Amino acid sequence: MRVRFVTCLIVLAAASSAHADPASCSHLFAGGKPPAVLSETQRGGTVLLCNNDYAVLASEDTKGPLWSAEDITEEQIETARKTARKGTFSVDSRLPGSMQATLSDYRRSGYDRGHMTPSGDEPDATSQDQSFLLSNIVPQTAALNRGAWEGVESAVRGWADQEGEIFVVTGPGYNPDQIQKTVGPGKIPVPAITWKAIYDPAGSGTGAYICLNTAHPVCKITSVSTLTQLVNIDPFPALPASLKEQVASMPPIRQSPYALSHRAGNEKLQASWKSAVVQKAIKALLHSLTTNK
Repeated sequence: MRVRFVTCLIVLAAASSAHADPASCSHLFAGGKPPAVLSETQRGGTVLLCNNDYAVLASEDTKGPLWSAEDITEEQIETARKTARKGTFSVDSRLPGSMQATLSDYRRSGYDRGHMTPSGDEPDATSQDQSFLLSNIVPQTAALNRGAWEGVESAVRGWADQEGEIFVVTGPGYNPDQIQKTVGPGKIPVPAITWKAIYDPAGSGTGAYICLNTAHPVCKITSVSTLTQLVNIDPFPALPASLKEQVASMPPIRQSPYALSHRAGNEKLQASWKSAVVQKAIKALLHSLTTNK
C-alpha cells in the first residue's frame, strides 16, 4: 500500500492567501488531473484541499465540497476493514471563515451530515478523522444517507476490492432553476442530488451513480458524460470522451432498501429512467446547466 503523508491547501481563486503545489495530491486523480469544474461561476471562490487519502474542492458559495476525489486500492480497503469506525465532525480550520460550515449549521436541521469521501474507505485513524471535516460534508436526507447512499459506498468498495484499484470522484448537484433550500445560520444549500463517478483503469471502464436527495431517494447508474452534463463537472478530464460515454458493468447498490437491479450491457444501463420525479429533476438540471454556462 502506498503511504501518503501530504496535507495541504491550494487556492484556485482569491479566497485565501495560502498557496501550494497542485502536484502534491495529483496521485489521487485519474491521469494526474483533478476534476474540472466547467462553469466559471462555480469555479470562483474555490479552494483545493489535499488530505492523506482524498482531495476535496471546497466552495465559498456552498461552504462545502464541489467534489471529493480518491484513488482506492484493494490494500486500502483491506486495511480499512480492520480499522475501527469512529470519528467526530469538525470545522475545517484550513479554510477562511467565509468558507466554513459549522456544527451549528447541521444541528436540528432535519438533514444528516453526508460524507462525500466516506470514512469507511479510510485505512487509518488520521485519514478517518480527515473524512469527518465539514469540507467533505453536504446535507443529505436520512433516507438517502443511511440507505441507498450507504449501499453505493459499499458497492464501490467491492469494486475496488475486485479490480485492485479504482479512481472515485463524489459530489453534490444543485438545481439553479429552483429556490435553494438551505440549513443553519451559514445557509448551507441542500443539494438536489449526490453522485459518485468511477474509473476502473484495469477494466478501462467508467460509470456513475446518481441519487436524488429526497425523503424517498431514487438512484440510477449512468455514464460519466451524462453526469458531466448534469452537474457541469468532469470527474476525469484526462480520459478520452469515448471512454466516458460508455458505462461499465457496474456493481448494483448493496444492502439498501432502494437497491438498483443490476442490468448487464451498456445500452440497458443507459436506458431512460422510468420514475416521473427522476425525469423531472434530471430535465430541470440539464436545462439550467446547459443554458447558463
